[in-house]
Amino acid sequence: MSPTDERQPELGSRALFPELECDAYLNHASMSPWSAPVRREMNRCGDDYARKGLGALMEWRPQRKRLKEKIATLIGAQGGDIALVPSTTRGLIDLALCMPWQRGDRVIVFSGEFPTNVTPWQRAAELFGLDLVMLEAELFRTNEEEALASFESELESRGARLVAVSAVEFQTGYRMPVDAMARACHRAGAEIVVDAIQALGIVPMNVVASEIDYLVCGSHKWLMGPEGIAFVYATKDPASRLRPHVAGWLSHESPVDFLLEGPGRLRYDRPIRSTIDFLENGSLSTIGCAGLEAALDILIELGPTAIFTHVQAYLDELEPLLVELSFESLRASNGHGRSGTLSVLPPSGVEVTALSRALGEAGIICAVPDGHLRFSPHWPNARSELEHVGAELRRIVAAKG
Repeated sequence: MSPTDERQPELGSRALFPELECDAYLNHASMSPWSAPVRREMNRCGDDYARKGLGALMEWRPQRKRLKEKIATLIGAQGGDIALVPSTTRGLIDLALCMPWQRGDRVIVFSGEFPTNVTPWQRAAELFGLDLVMLEAELFRTNEEEALASFESELESRGARLVAVSAVEFQTGYRMPVDAMARACHRAGAEIVVDAIQALGIVPMNVVASEIDYLVCGSHKWLMGPEGIAFVYATKDPASRLRPHVAGWLSHESPVDFLLEGPGRLRYDRPIRSTIDFLENGSLSTIGCAGLEAALDILIELGPTAIFTHVQAYLDELEPLLVELSFESLRASNGHGRSGTLSVLPPSGVEVTALSRALGEAGIICAVPDGHLRFSPHWPNARSELEHVGAELRRIVAAKG
């Protein structure tokens, strides 16, 4: 945080969100509101562009290296292993198109995943003649030991080139056993791609310790930044095997020399970089980078472990309240399967979308992905909100039951 900030981030405090209108914002798994520091940095960047035009771009470009280092700090990586991209979807599409596929390669995805982590692999399967296999993600929530055994058996008996999985499932909030899955992949000669957008910022992650080959994550959910900025992680070895099918003018070595160093520098034969940042192939949102860095400063200052503990305490109070009202909780019974999300199924006779609308009208913002009522608090949420949340839930369920 900048020393000019009057308020410092504090677990359970909305002081950095002075304009947030609702009573309880429990929808960070969809999109986070912007904090005052995020808005300030984006406004500062915009003001520079208004004053200087291209000069602002040249002054802000070095900020991207600093941003990568902060992303790396959050995931236990190195800044040189990070590429900035416009979205999680774009990052996964680029990986799917650039893998060194051989016809007949097997790719494992999971039913129940958000389409972002399925559609790119479906398209790659059609384009490159791959064998796409879909396993059931829900089995991990209901019986992780059996699901892992089945997953390992699938890899051992039939093999795979790649496994694509979300660190946290968007409907249920179940945290997948990525570490064990990565080890199983590597024993079978497969790589693993992790969509971390429902995890990073709320669940502590270390890509090196977890042996993750590729990780992709957008800014606007648990990282609490703006839309339009994301990143792809890959170390040098897997990145060097990618084929640059999505390369653009900025993917070359020294791509801007011809704009800065006088005549005779325009060339089309400069090699494509072999590091993952070849995916930075065109213009990127400078304002988005500014906002994401400000958001990361807060997360790093508070610490992912402290944030996770704070949110679990919040959900520990919310869950029994919902169960008392005959909701079915889908939250993991084991701690390692928990995330920042508590998803429930409504009582018989209660229509979930109508319930969500009624909660919204009462100042409680949540989501209803595929019929699940999903609550996703973050570090600014105070447990004192729960008195209001509980009272409104009781009132609305009684009225609709």
